[in-house]
Amino acid sequence: MTDSKQKSAPKSGFSRRAFLRGSGAVAAATALQTQAAVAVDDQGPNVVRGETSLTLNVNGQDVNVSCEPRTTLLDVLRYHLDLTGAKPVSLDGSSGASTVLIDGKPVMASTTLAMTAVGKEIKTVESLGGEQPDEVVKAFVEHDAQQCGFCTPGFVVAVRAFLDKNPDATEAEVRAGLNGNICRCGTYANIVEAALAVVKGG
Repeated sequence: MTDSKQKSAPKSGFSRRAFLRGSGAVAAATALQTQAAVAVDDQGPNVVRGETSLTLNVNGQDVNVSCEPRTTLLDVLRYHLDLTGAKPVSLDGSSGASTVLIDGKPVMASTTLAMTAVGKEIKTVESLGGEQPDEVVKAFVEHDAQQCGFCTPGFVVAVRAFLDKNPDATEAEVRAGLNGNICRCGTYANIVEAALAVVKGG
């Protein structure tokens, strides 16, 4: 015969009330962490918006321009400073037609933001011309190293930068060093001859 008073089952240590109370605390903590993260993000670096005044050193002169942060160096050179030697052939810089020198290194002005060039020395193909043109410019003329001429400024700057670092370059080295520039007219042979003429002293 069973007892009329059954022994109560031992408590498992789990109750819905405790569970709900605990999950509510977790949710509240998560919300506080999210708010704190948003607050930290809000205190992050300032984003530059609208036109900004920049001072650029171009071909030995400091010039002031006003442009948006997204403006490329190529656009500043062509449309603010009227230096049209660097050409807008390819947005990704693969043609090499927008080659300029920044602190002596060849870069694509079409893929360089103008604001990143502040405080640096910028030289365009125009700096290699004038009454006493650079030896590379003379060699390009003497060896007829241009056809339509659209790629020529980029090649001239690239050759000047390459020969500054490799004054005794061989033909193979010249060809390898200029593989970032494209000539759609195919005057590569004459361009290489012009570069080698400078190597040999004129």
